[in-house]
Amino acid sequence: MKRFILLSLLTILSSTFAKSQYIAKVWEYKPAPGQFINSSPWGVPSSVNTLIGGINGSLSLGAFGGYVVFAFDNPVENDPDNPFGVDFTIFGNPQNDWSEPAVVYVMKDENNNGQPDDTWYELAGSDYFFSSSVKDFSVVYINPQQNVAADVPWLDSEGNEGFIYANEFHLQPYYLLTDSFPEISDEQYEVSGSYIAGNINKNNAANIKSYKRGFGYADNQLRGSAPYTTPDNPYTDEKENSGGDAFDISWAVDEYGNYVDLDAIHFVKVQNAMLGDAGWLGEISTEITGAVDVEPDNSITGVDEMLIIKDLPDTINTSSYQLEVFAFSQGRLMENEDVVWTVSPDIATIGEHNMLNITGDGTVTLTATLQSNSDVSRTVTAYLIKSCPGINDLNQSLSLYPNPANNYIVLKNALNKDISFYDISGRCMMTVKNYDNTPINISDFKSGFYIVKTDNVVLKFVKD
Repeated sequence: MKRFILLSLLTILSSTFAKSQYIAKVWEYKPAPGQFINSSPWGVPSSVNTLIGGINGSLSLGAFGGYVVFAFDNPVENDPDNPFGVDFTIFGNPQNDWSEPAVVYVMKDENNNGQPDDTWYELAGSDYFFSSSVKDFSVVYINPQQNVAADVPWLDSEGNEGFIYANEFHLQPYYLLTDSFPEISDEQYEVSGSYIAGNINKNNAANIKSYKRGFGYADNQLRGSAPYTTPDNPYTDEKENSGGDAFDISWAVDEYGNYVDLDAIHFVKVQNAMLGDAGWLGEISTEITGAVDVEPDNSITGVDEMLIIKDLPDTINTSSYQLEVFAFSQGRLMENEDVVWTVSPDIATIGEHNMLNITGDGTVTLTATLQSNSDVSRTVTAYLIKSCPGINDLNQSLSLYPNPANNYIVLKNALNKDISFYDISGRCMMTVKNYDNTPINISDFKSGFYIVKTDNVVLKFVKD
């Protein structure tokens, strides 16, 4: 009898521990240039080994586009019994008011060959639908050909150029060295992936900040406490349970921005999503310390609806400004959800299609509340300067509404311009000549993600 009890206990314990999966293999590591690259412990090929079997490793992805591909021992199931519905957690080293967000992709081994060579699906986070986010963004990094730290020039697919700046704290070359990364050209190389603007505040040089994103990005949320298999609730701003960044496989979208349903995944890709400079602190460079599969426990529940407002500039100096707000339920976009706005003090109003109309000067607080659930709200602030209509508005950027859209799109500041619509793959869907400010019918467009171009301005919108 004692032997039977002991065997039963061992079986139970073995089953319990088997659920706790950490990274078992790193398939690929291709960082972008950065201050931690070519330097131990964060930016050399052997750094990938520190991710295996725990959450206290040290791996830097460098600047935008740097990535790592890893796998657990067994598939990660999309289990509805997991706390908050999330399936795995990735840990980084963010600090208070310091996030270095990376987008996460997942892959199912559909051809059953055990290789990460099937389709990658992005897990659409809180910033995915913002007009400032760019899919299929690419950057070319150019080797400065120095044996010590030197600024690394870059060119991006939007026509911008700049540098990954060297600093006095890290003196090794920032461009990938061929003896450590022989697959990288000694002249230049290109990286690509999804880009988000993030929110870097350099107003106080001694206290530069890179603010946390809403949800759905790695190296974004502070670490909590053990057990690390009990995840953070990604739909609240507070750190809960294990902390870190929890992900739900149900956030996966295809190349057109449509949600897909995956029952399990075998591979995970983490890619730095920001091309950001933080002054003396260096480039925004995602760091990863490990990941863990979440254990099912449907007794752990919490808030699962969330509002996200696109970050406002510190100062808005126009007569009107287009706000962007999105509602999510369990991390998926809620279609046709209305919000109720409050404005304090009374120096602005918010009209149709979330247009902010400025009537006075001063700091304003804007609060959006989900009409269907008054417990869900989001607040932003900005300094407003009232401008004369017709003067500053002549220089306003192109904007559009509604977003997401259903049957029509209206563009602002596009009178008499030629407007072209593209799907996410770059295929031209429609061109409107000499736009006359009337609504454009898009009812024939399939649901998904679209791009609007006129002159040198590019906007994005979602078709419901």
